[in-house]
Amino acid sequence: MLSVLILTTFAAFYTEDEAPADSPAVETISTYNPDGLSKEGIQAAYDTVSPAVCVVAYTLEVTNASGEASRRNRSALGLVVAEDGLVMTHGHLLLENRKPINIKVTIGEGDAQKEYEGALLAKPDDINVCFIRIKDLDGLKLPYATFDSVDTLELGDPIMSIGILSQALDYARSVQTRRVGAILEEPRTAYAVDQTFAFGFVGGPVFSADGRAIGVIGFDLSTEEGGEIYTRSGYPLIFQASLFQPHIDTPPGEEEEKTPEDDAFMGVFTQPLTDDLARYWGVEETGGIVVSTVLPGSPAARAGLRMGDLLKDFNGNPITAKLDQEVAKFTRMVRESPLDTPLPFTMIRDGETTEETITLTVRPKSRRDANEYEDERLGLTVREVTLDVRITLNLAEDVQGVIVRRVQSGSAANQAQLRPGMVILRVGDEAIANLEEFEAISHKLAEEKPAEITIFCRVGATTAFFRMQPRWDD
Repeated sequence: MLSVLILTTFAAFYTEDEAPADSPAVETISTYNPDGLSKEGIQAAYDTVSPAVCVVAYTLEVTNASGEASRRNRSALGLVVAEDGLVMTHGHLLLENRKPINIKVTIGEGDAQKEYEGALLAKPDDINVCFIRIKDLDGLKLPYATFDSVDTLELGDPIMSIGILSQALDYARSVQTRRVGAILEEPRTAYAVDQTFAFGFVGGPVFSADGRAIGVIGFDLSTEEGGEIYTRSGYPLIFQASLFQPHIDTPPGEEEEKTPEDDAFMGVFTQPLTDDLARYWGVEETGGIVVSTVLPGSPAARAGLRMGDLLKDFNGNPITAKLDQEVAKFTRMVRESPLDTPLPFTMIRDGETTEETITLTVRPKSRRDANEYEDERLGLTVREVTLDVRITLNLAEDVQGVIVRRVQSGSAANQAQLRPGMVILRVGDEAIANLEEFEAISHKLAEEKPAEITIFCRVGATTAFFRMQPRWDD
């Protein structure tokens, strides 16, 4: 097994005088770097583990707040963690508004490298990593990394990681050494390193000074990125093997598109009940949820919730949020609650505590689920205006239309200076209420072939007319 080999060859991480009493005998070493990691030990780690380091290339599809999608080619470090082709990589590969497609995994270096197609697996909820399954191995057994699940690092301990350099340097494997710069105990034990890492090292294996492969370099998600429990975003951490080993032992299934039927919907924007706010309102400093906005027509509105209400209990579960990142626990609790069933909750309004019920409904369609229509003659793609887009663009309920998602270069829409994010309200004399009406008008225009069309749009906080001259013969 790989970990056994590492333990055998890695004893040279220590100098002879520093070796612990129960470690294997160490020959005298004359060359080691300032971090106290021996040159021979670093070489041994590289030789043993670098065959499991691979390159993941993919196309990243990014959807912005208005529903417009763009694509960018990206690459990242991958680590083969099972001989049957299970690859682990960084968790930012898949976020709420971004999805990787056309995934390719390259194993080996130089003339020995080979490219395989990869399939994205469902992302774990408890750690910011992603897994990819290599397809069509035809029984080939790949070199892979194994880990020791030991959570006993101490402040100042030297560590080493293996990563990849940029494409300009042929994705060459490289090593970097660091030290444990901080140990964070809450909400879970986390080891922060004393310096940042290049992006090509994110997801790379981490070795302790006694030769154990103990984890990988990772970053937690912020709440804006979808982090719900662990939100120490922006600082490189060591993800201990005990956090991701269960997902290696029992890999998740392939990533599936979620539908609105998967989540329950309440219809509020919230913030934590901090101690300062609790003292201001004269309530106990035990945390909770402050309702800051109630969406019209939502389950929350029908239940009578108002701005400023304090939620202390939901469906029998106490709410103790005091920090921004803790609000996500409440959001998840709501999302996973049963639909069409009266659920009890406790709230405080004007100093009085009351028991109420709320019946959650299906989450409204989001921009990722929205239907769209491509008009090839006019050269633009539009999609329906969903609730999240309406909130993002501050569109009132009486503003009806379709939102421009893409504009084809050189098309009549492009010549008319239509842009993604604009909301089409009228086409000629016809008001547009939804996607079906836009499609019907599109077919009508194709039959009538007018020389000019006026398009009336919402552009930011203003409105404007655009003059379009279609080239029907083309």
